[in-house]
Amino acid sequence: MKRLTTKEKVIMDLYWQHGPMFVRELQEYYDEPRPHFNTLSTLVRILEKKGFLDHKQFGTSYQYFPLVSETEYGRSSLTGIIKDYFNDSYLSAVSSFVKEEKISVEELKELIEKIESTTD
Repeated sequence: MKRLTTKEKVIMDLYWQHGPMFVRELQEYYDEPRPHFNTLSTLVRILEKKGFLDHKQFGTSYQYFPLVSETEYGRSSLTGIIKDYFNDSYLSAVSSFVKEEKISVEELKELIEKIESTTD
């Protein structure tokens, strides 16, 4: 799955939170000064080409909706990061978190217990 740019992620977050929307509705969720309608429309069409959004036509307007859930995107992103930065090794990724004290030994033990209980 392709990765989202920062601006694309903001748009997808809004679709994930609020569901199907027309670009005008999407624009209303932005603080002032809001992005121009044409700018948002272009970004939404890019997201559609990337396979993140699809649309339904209502007359001359399009209502866009997510094709990819936030959970699916998160899993895909994590997999990509582990592949790109940890030589496709989840062990290396977890070890890195332990070394940098981002996860405690207690949390690691809890994780092991959860894994063991799901494999029983």
